[in-house]
Amino acid sequence: MNIFKHRTYKYLILTLITCLIIAVITGRIINSVTQATLPKITFLGEVNFPTRLEFKNTEAGGLSAITYNPEKQIYYTISDDRSSKAPARFYTLKIDLEQDEISEETVTFTDVTTLLNETGKPFPTLSIDSEGIAFTGETLFISSEGDRKRQIQPFIREFSLTGKQLQNLPIPEKFLIQSNSGVRNNLALESLTITPSQKYLFTATENALVQDGAEATFSLGSYCRIIRYDLAKGQPETEFLYITEPIATNSNNVGGFSTNGLVDLIALDDTHLLSLERSFSLGTGNVIKLFQIDLSDADNIQKIDGLNNQITEISPVQKKLLLDFSTLEIVLDNIEGITFGPDLTDGQRSLILISDNNFNPLQITQILIFSTNL
Repeated sequence: MNIFKHRTYKYLILTLITCLIIAVITGRIINSVTQATLPKITFLGEVNFPTRLEFKNTEAGGLSAITYNPEKQIYYTISDDRSSKAPARFYTLKIDLEQDEISEETVTFTDVTTLLNETGKPFPTLSIDSEGIAFTGETLFISSEGDRKRQIQPFIREFSLTGKQLQNLPIPEKFLIQSNSGVRNNLALESLTITPSQKYLFTATENALVQDGAEATFSLGSYCRIIRYDLAKGQPETEFLYITEPIATNSNNVGGFSTNGLVDLIALDDTHLLSLERSFSLGTGNVIKLFQIDLSDADNIQKIDGLNNQITEISPVQKKLLLDFSTLEIVLDNIEGITFGPDLTDGQRSLILISDNNFNPLQITQILIFSTNL
């Protein structure tokens, strides 16, 4: 027998076995790390309110955004009523997440607050289209889309919790409504969020500015702009390109009104956010998707007035799909607002979403409640 050859084979076999064991262990470790770092979002339940719900002599509807006050453990939600059914306003909600299960009693309207303009009076009819809301810790920032048809400009303003206007953040000129540029009607500053550091405020257009490109279609998304404001300076300091998904459809019936847009943001830190997209088309209905986005490698497009001819040269915000709400197997309404709530008893964080019923009797105000490790 060739002893050297025998030992060589034995060595090779032992080496292969060792490598196999290491590979299996390493694979398990990598898989464990991957699973641990993947955000988990668990649906807990929903609470629905009918259209034409009356609360303190107002119709509680058109709820387009929501934000949380952790000190008082209450939520503020903005109505997009253009001072038509009642003066422009926000509602205060109580959401009891200590119950054993989600029920109609989980969510309670507790107050309504009228917004006051710079003169200290309620906003006149059709002078405002409030869509975004963010709590600073003491006050609220609220965004309005404006009205292109009526040449009413969008705004971001700070209000006290009693509704008094405190300050007006400057809107970059390229966003202002002009003949061939600016925000599109009803596709403007839909979102607002403040970073946990309180350093930045983010907003974004729901679809592209007129000079940046087209609205979303069934084949292409739209080129939105995210604006980052430095809150200490009260100034916009950076803009990023965000590309929406195309309009979702699972039907050949694609006639009539259809849309997809970036409807809200929620900041995780200074460079990472969650983005909420809402698509609607006939035959498909509402399709809601939640993404995690990263601004780290995105280009600053603040100095570019029109994107049409430069898209291929720009690095956009990076997106990762976290949840397609179609997997929940519930009927979805026009979900437009998102916020984190309190920590839950199991150590997870609560995540709350709310729908804008458009004051349409065929729709509802829908509140979706999740837990997450985000």
